[in-house]
Amino acid sequence: MASQHSRCYSILSGPSSRTRPSGVTINNSLLETKSSQKCKLSQKRKTLLAAGALWHCQAQVPGAAGKLPTQGAPLGGTQQRFCPGAEAAAHQRERIRALEPLKAKLVTVNEDCNERILAMRAEERYEISILKKEKMNLLKLIDKKNEEKISLQSEVSKLKKNLAEEYLHYLSERDARKILVADLNELRYQREDMSLAQSPGIWGEDPVKLTLALKMARQDLTQTQMELNTMKANFGDVVPRRDFEMQEKINRDLQEQLDSLRADYEEVRKEHELLLQLHMNTLKERDQFFSELQEIQRTSTPRPDWTKCEDVVAGGPERWQILAEGKNSDQLVDVLLEEIGEGLLREKDFFPGLGYGESIPPFLRFEGLVENKKPTKKDVVNLLKDAWKERLTEEQKERFSDFFFNFLEHRFGPSDAMAWAYTIFENIKLFHSSDIMSQFYAVLMGKRSESVYVNQKEIVAQLLKEMINADSQNEGMITMEQFSIILKSTFPFKKEEKILELMEAGGWHPNSNTTDLLTYRALFLEDEEGRNEPFVQRLWEQYVEEKDEYLQELKQELGIEFYSEVTLPRLRGALMSIDPSLDKQTLNTYISQAFQCPVSELPEEGDGKEDSMVVQLRVALERLQVIDIRRKGPREQEPAS
Repeated sequence: MASQHSRCYSILSGPSSRTRPSGVTINNSLLETKSSQKCKLSQKRKTLLAAGALWHCQAQVPGAAGKLPTQGAPLGGTQQRFCPGAEAAAHQRERIRALEPLKAKLVTVNEDCNERILAMRAEERYEISILKKEKMNLLKLIDKKNEEKISLQSEVSKLKKNLAEEYLHYLSERDARKILVADLNELRYQREDMSLAQSPGIWGEDPVKLTLALKMARQDLTQTQMELNTMKANFGDVVPRRDFEMQEKINRDLQEQLDSLRADYEEVRKEHELLLQLHMNTLKERDQFFSELQEIQRTSTPRPDWTKCEDVVAGGPERWQILAEGKNSDQLVDVLLEEIGEGLLREKDFFPGLGYGESIPPFLRFEGLVENKKPTKKDVVNLLKDAWKERLTEEQKERFSDFFFNFLEHRFGPSDAMAWAYTIFENIKLFHSSDIMSQFYAVLMGKRSESVYVNQKEIVAQLLKEMINADSQNEGMITMEQFSIILKSTFPFKKEEKILELMEAGGWHPNSNTTDLLTYRALFLEDEEGRNEPFVQRLWEQYVEEKDEYLQELKQELGIEFYSEVTLPRLRGALMSIDPSLDKQTLNTYISQAFQCPVSELPEEGDGKEDSMVVQLRVALERLQVIDIRRKGPREQEPAS
């Protein structure tokens, strides 16, 4: 029994006698910041070890009858009985079996406590290592600052030393000058005495006159000596102006150098802080991108094998290669959808009428079934070209949707006009890859103004005309230099990279010479399905990009939220700010489109009614996106500071 109590005491006293690991050193600042955590950790350790020791002591007590010694059961007395012989042994075995689960639980608790203690120690070691690294970095920074301070102090002491040397040199020069003046005065007096002694007529003078002259000379000498003493007393410590200005200039130069060095140091310090912050942001972005990359690698689907479409598309591999040339996956999906839609459109014999609702375009308002005329893409393209030709020659312009239906009635008769309207509408809605179809659909649905298509065609015609004029030999070819000059003269506000993009689309590459010839007529060809050459396509894409950039500049110049309202004077001022070359007619056209108000009804500039006209910025930008809006001149550069 005594041995068991001693074992319990040894277990309970074990944590208090445990020493700190020798491999870890903690400075005072870390001990202060971690004192509360260490106290809690030590209390947890003592509690866990004490509980384990207590359970161990209870498991070691023999002869207990269903209660542990800690529960208050007496260890001896008149009422406790001991079974002799085999019965006592059996009783002890039963008791051991009853305590076996308690022993297993004790082992589990002990392991759990050990794991927690190890985890806490590992966390402490990790935090200590981080704090050590921070301490080392701060010490390095302090050393660097001390070195810079020592360098500046040494420079200042050197300047002080130079100033002291210059001052001593000045004092020596001043004393030498005084001695020299005294010597000169003495020599002058000696020369005068000698001249008086050698002059024969001097002794013939009147003694009274000489005495009076001597007296006056002595008075003058006394007065001069007094003035000299006064000057010495007043200006004995005064530095000559030349030396003072020289020293002042040196001091000013040194002060400017010191200020410059301080400014450079402050700038470098700020740049260092910015670089540290940028480095931390870069690390965060890197970790974020890495996690996104892992997520994408885990969840993304593989790229499709587009060669599988060769056997499905009509025309076989050759036609698919023509369709897929120079297109990305998104564009290939559009091409594939067009091919699928074309097949489905061919299978339809009738279209269901859309009814007479207000949201239905006038040329599609019909009840019942409408026949599908099933034209080829070539027929549709030729029909659209004829419609544009007639539209351009029309004198009195009517609404484009009404003109389209009247054109079909005139072309196919009133009975087939609705069928052709549905047929043409379904075709141009499907084939986005055809430039003429997609642009005709946008104009027909009111998403784009007619002027956009007309002006783009005029620009293309102007380019072709300029190239024909440059072709003096009428051979159908011009040089790359002439091609570049024509593009720059036609588009004076395009950037250099935009001009290079157009030249690359026309066949130029960096290794080309300026004398290389270009077959310019091939740049403006169209295939039978209405697709333009890459040069004209790139010209249209640049127009769309420049329009988006122009409207984005307008939004930034206004400086308001997307859903905020803008007044007419503010919109006019923003347009003139980003494009000062706008003429009044064009400016009024833009404002009329943004506010959906006729030009004739717009209030004059300075009129009080201007502030009452407001429109949401999002709506204004969407309306301006419809018309042909482009830059009329360069934006004025901000003055250099």
